[in-house]
Amino acid sequence: MPKFKSDFMREMEARGFLNQCTDFDGLDRHLAAGSRAAYLGCDPTADSLHVGHLVPVMMMRWLQKFGHKPILLVGGATGHIGDPDKDVERPMMTLETIKKNSVGIRRSYEKFLDFKGKSGAVMVDNYDWFKDMNYLHFLREIGSVVSVNKLIMLDRIKRRLDADLHLSFLELNYPLFQSYDFLMLFGKHKCDIQICGADQWGNAIGGVDLIRRKAGADSFVLTAPLLTTASGKKMGKSEGNAVWLNDEKATAFEYYQYFRNVDDAMVGKCLRLFTELPLAEIARLEKLSGAELNEAKKVLSFEAAKICRGEKSAKEAEATARETFEKGGVGAELPSFVMAGAMEIVDLIVAAGLAESKGAAKKLIAGGGIYFDGARVEDAKLVVKKPKSPVILSAGKKNRVAVS
Repeated sequence: MPKFKSDFMREMEARGFLNQCTDFDGLDRHLAAGSRAAYLGCDPTADSLHVGHLVPVMMMRWLQKFGHKPILLVGGATGHIGDPDKDVERPMMTLETIKKNSVGIRRSYEKFLDFKGKSGAVMVDNYDWFKDMNYLHFLREIGSVVSVNKLIMLDRIKRRLDADLHLSFLELNYPLFQSYDFLMLFGKHKCDIQICGADQWGNAIGGVDLIRRKAGADSFVLTAPLLTTASGKKMGKSEGNAVWLNDEKATAFEYYQYFRNVDDAMVGKCLRLFTELPLAEIARLEKLSGAELNEAKKVLSFEAAKICRGEKSAKEAEATARETFEKGGVGAELPSFVMAGAMEIVDLIVAAGLAESKGAAKKLIAGGGIYFDGARVEDAKLVVKKPKSPVILSAGKKNRVAVS
């Protein structure tokens, strides 16, 4: 990897954001020569972004800090198709759902990016240029320069074909649409950089090829590493472990606790990716070990929550965590559940969001992981009365709900 000259690329390298690039040296020279526009795309499959989206979003935040312009593309059109990155076809969404989700996604971006000023972020929707497009025109202009041989060798498509899994012609169009997005943004916004997660590499480089063929110009793709759990599982809402960015989807405390509970070995990495602390301070914090490492985790949680939810909410979440986990009380920001009356414990566990099903709740009880008001629950048929004042229902040491 070359020695970078642009402030953005130097920062990205130092913080561990870099994964793949079509031309590291060329992109660095391009960014060092002046203000540029770069885009990040997201399909509106939910009404909020989640932590799994956050690495490239933070890259866009740094890009803006260094004087470049973020363009945020929401896939109102591609949301109708679905990226063939799963083993099954994405469920169809209505136009009304897509519009609602797009509004929520903008709220997510507004937490991290400034939409005002010369370098203010711009949000665009690819539905605007696809909704009235003549299909014959698309085939002649785009289909004629796209190689099917290359298309079916894209990792996500090849995986489906090799496993003899259903792949619809609809899904096969997705990479073409994403490539065309890049071409449109190049023409409309002079955008010649695409930033995305590592899993989008195959789709993204198609746009570089299309811009070269149709406009005779160079463009760049820069990918970020994917955020994974301790077991190596991709962090994403479809995996059932999402932590949402928008306030109505997750409390500030839940967001804070996500970072508080990262693996010890991930603390330094998360400090570099999800906070804006100086690198020297991060180097000091990641050297801590044993009980002192908890202090580094508290700093990580607070700084990450401050960016996403604001300093006031971050302080409240910090106070709730201290009250709940260090003093044994019921913090004000702890997730809560109000009982209508007496309930069987397994029903309460599910209703409070600590298990997805009664079967899962029973397994937690059998494993000795459920506590109600400080006492371990051993009987899956236990009926608990509505408490006179809030008490803690916990699953393990980290998942707690205030029950009243």
